Amino acid sequence: MQRRRFTHTKSLKERLLEEATKLKEEAKLLPHGPLREAATKRARQAEIAAHMDDWLASPGLGSPKKDETSGPG
Repeated sequence: MQRRRFTHTKSLKERLLEEATKLKEEAKLLPHGPLREAATKRARQAEIAAHMDDWLASPGLGSPKKDETSGPG
């Protein structure tokens, strides 16, 4: 069985931030309690994941070069 493949029209960061916004709005409508806390927590996690995606995609990351590593040599 083959997997269905499709191309996303939005980046991962955009989708995560949209999800975070949706969850924040949902949390505002809920009464104080565990459901509201869960929605707020999921929104925060989505925002953190969006920032991590930026960090991982940044050009500053990369594996160390041979001459940059300290060790016998």
